[in-house]
Amino acid sequence: MSLPTDYSERVYAGVLGKIIGVYTGRPFESWPHERILQELGEVWYYVHDRLHHRLIVTDDDISGTFAFVRALEEHGVSRELTAEQVGHTWLNHIIEKRTILWWGGLGNSTEHTAYLRLKAGIPAPRSGSSELNSQVVAEQIGAQIFIDGWAMVCPGDPEQAAAFARKAGSVSHDGEAIYGAQVIAAMEAQAFVEPDLPKLIDTAMALIPKDSVIYRLIGELCELREKEDDWYAAFAWLKAHYGYDKFGGNCHVVPNHGIIHLGLLWGEDDFQKSLMITNTCGWDTDCNAANVGCLLGIKNGLAGLTAGADFRTPVADRLYVSTADGGRTITDAVRETYALVNCGRQLAGEKPVLPKDGARFHFELPDSVQGFVVEPAGVGAPPATLENVDGYSEQGQRSLAIHCRQLAPGRSARVATATFIAPDELDGIGYGLQVTPTLVSGQTVEAVVYADDANTHPLRVRLMLRPYDRHDTLTLLHGDTVTLAPGHRQTLRWRIPDTASLPIARVGVEVLDEHGASGTVYLDYLTWTGEPDLTLTPPGDRPTKAWRKAWVDSVTSITQEGTEGLRLVQDEGRGLLSYGTREWTNVQVSAPVTPHMINAAGLAVRVQGMRRYYALLLAAGAVQLVKVRDDEQTVLAEAPLDWQLTHRYELALAAHGCALQATVDGRPLLEAVDHERPLEDGGIALVTEAGRCGFGPVRITPSVEVDVSARLSGAASG
Repeated sequence: MSLPTDYSERVYAGVLGKIIGVYTGRPFESWPHERILQELGEVWYYVHDRLHHRLIVTDDDISGTFAFVRALEEHGVSRELTAEQVGHTWLNHIIEKRTILWWGGLGNSTEHTAYLRLKAGIPAPRSGSSELNSQVVAEQIGAQIFIDGWAMVCPGDPEQAAAFARKAGSVSHDGEAIYGAQVIAAMEAQAFVEPDLPKLIDTAMALIPKDSVIYRLIGELCELREKEDDWYAAFAWLKAHYGYDKFGGNCHVVPNHGIIHLGLLWGEDDFQKSLMITNTCGWDTDCNAANVGCLLGIKNGLAGLTAGADFRTPVADRLYVSTADGGRTITDAVRETYALVNCGRQLAGEKPVLPKDGARFHFELPDSVQGFVVEPAGVGAPPATLENVDGYSEQGQRSLAIHCRQLAPGRSARVATATFIAPDELDGIGYGLQVTPTLVSGQTVEAVVYADDANTHPLRVRLMLRPYDRHDTLTLLHGDTVTLAPGHRQTLRWRIPDTASLPIARVGVEVLDEHGASGTVYLDYLTWTGEPDLTLTPPGDRPTKAWRKAWVDSVTSITQEGTEGLRLVQDEGRGLLSYGTREWTNVQVSAPVTPHMINAAGLAVRVQGMRRYYALLLAAGAVQLVKVRDDEQTVLAEAPLDWQLTHRYELALAAHGCALQATVDGRPLLEAVDHERPLEDGGIALVTEAGRCGFGPVRITPSVEVDVSARLSGAASG
């Protein structure tokens, strides 16, 4: 099937609808209808401020939706993807009791139960089966809330979307939960090509068993809509016939699936009204509003999101996808859109699209800002406003306009987007936040800016950063200043200086003037390239919150112990303390490693989560170069080494292309070339297995190409 001509924009609208739905419903998740009416009234807009909540938070609905669909990236973009492969992606991206899921315990939380099954070696779909977990546990809501991504890679193909939904949903769910997920996925996929809601419903119902509860529920709601215009009366009917009291568990799929259809059927195809009904009904508000928002976003496009209240400006495209792959936690709706679009294009036999040659921030989708906001400048009106506009780009169609006003000494316009979390997020913002900076020392930032030809005189422009200091406060660094004459274009480049291993929280541009001027500067794109060059050493006697939060943590405990540096303890199995992003390719990591009571310890590169990386390990009587890929660990090279507890070893592991090289105490010991499904990119990690190990300063540098055709001294080549 050919892709819709507006495929990217419709996926973008679906992603926005999803996250807007979450943000509107999350502050009062699980409230009953009566309490919502009493304390909030009808919920027509965001209410986070009334309840003293943040607007942009980590959330299971968002993280699970955009993380689990990565199974297509990890196992080959194919219609033949299996439930077992999706289960592998769960284990790669979930950190036990820390990311994505509600960790409510075995037999209480459906997803936690399924995770424990997967961890114990029980593959999907058995991991989520009613036979193993009971019907009540298997029929809760989770399969439905994580399903939207699978629909958005199947535009106009509801059968394939439903097939993906069954495979993905069966990792953790069964029965009615699967049918609910299939219905939502099929409706959303068909919504790319069919605007009529009743036809979408008919298409989806044809794909599930006619004797299922979900099928009966939808049919009865459609019949009720023909004779009842009052959504309050419809909700009373739904509660009486399909309410929580009719089903077991904490959050059963059937009542909430009913609310989704109630919001759609009585919402009159209006985005704001449909969300209002869905949220005001209560129960699992963020989940239900997210599915409704995504479907209407896809069906009605970006115009449908803006027909009523302005939901987009407060969000500014921002979201978090918090997983073990922490370099992808800080993201935005445009980046997630193109990740889905390119999977969908590959399924359709089309080439990927990389706007502006793959620039990280390109603004090519209408009204997108990709997290850029104007920093406050003290009292008075903001020094600038932002607008996504047509033109002013040599490689694309759109750019971000920075409309400045009354710039003067002490009053510049700073416009920036997040590369890490803000100071008020260091203590957590919802479901477990695991994150690592997306921009680090040694990389080069590049941006292209234009000055509007209507500006009355030149403006000065420079790149800027907001790194942390040792007191968890943001500081300001800036690159060279250029003078931008009206109508002129300039490329800005800046190699990021050493920030003493403290994370960089924001990147952007600053516009200055000494004469009280106003004018417009257009940001065509902003991106960065290159490998990291930094040393990660805890600042001061103990790590600051920001320094500590910049590591993705799956170990039991971490302390700082004098000259030893970081002390990692892992009670059982293997734990990783990782840092870095999937943009890193050819890097070397080195550090002093002091094993104590330990089964194995070492360093890793090309880390892509919990179960994808290369590692140099001090193992039983040997040093090993291993590849971990899902449930397989392959020893690529090995050499005998009678290493001793409490002895300090200088380890280094470099990856360049398909070649790997490892040294111990400066002596090259191991080499390997991996041509069998190699891991091509990723961060670094400190590895600890069943015990305690000390790690000194961690040095990360670009690797150099090495010749591994010859056997190195003392190595058994892989």
